[in-house]
Amino acid sequence: MTQQLEPMPTDWRRALAVVAHPDDLEYGCAAAVAGWTDEGREVGYLLVTRGEAGIDTIAPADCAPLREREQRASAAAVGVTSVEFLDHRDGVIEYGTALRRDIARAVRRHRPELIITLNHRDTWGGTAWNSPDHRAVGRAALDAAGDAGNRWIFPEPGLDPWDGVRWVAVAGTDRPTHAVDAAPGFERSVRSLLAHRSYIEVLTDEEPEAYCRRFLTGTASAAAERFGGRPAVAFELFAR
Repeated sequence: MTQQLEPMPTDWRRALAVVAHPDDLEYGCAAAVAGWTDEGREVGYLLVTRGEAGIDTIAPADCAPLREREQRASAAAVGVTSVEFLDHRDGVIEYGTALRRDIARAVRRHRPELIITLNHRDTWGGTAWNSPDHRAVGRAALDAAGDAGNRWIFPEPGLDPWDGVRWVAVAGTDRPTHAVDAAPGFERSVRSLLAHRSYIEVLTDEEPEAYCRRFLTGTASAAAERFGGRPAVAFELFAR
């Protein structure tokens, strides 16, 4: 019998989503974010890069501000107003203490109970190799959840430790444990992904809205079998 996905916890008020690039959150979990903000929860976005190396036909100096604007519009579509960028270099993010420190600093400022990140493992579904940026950021986000609570790790004057992170939810995993109903926020998730039009137009020849709708429908439907037949956003949930 297929193991069913548990509903995500609901006894929290603040979340911080930590990913490598603009569009990482929109390829799957924006519908969950839309539902959460509808419920009055606070969700902030922390982007480790500005995605400046993501479009072959646009030089990084021109691409970075374009992708930043698109990310802010994308976040607004699902009710997120706090969008921050760390300015690590796209494509060559290095896992290590510098990255952990930067994420821990943001966690201490935002004081979330839930951290959301992207697949930190080597592959997608065991067959497609994962981006080194995704691996580095996902792993660093998991580690920074603990770093932020230890006053002796990355101490900064005027910035208190935050040991209130209770869970880290990993999207895009092939080992999901929990899920959120995608239906309430689905249409806004389509608009959120569509806001990354500059990236999508070089990614596919398909009409952009049709592409976004098809991709997100497929992702949400794939989790439905394990979530009572409801389209869902699936997460691998790590408790702390």
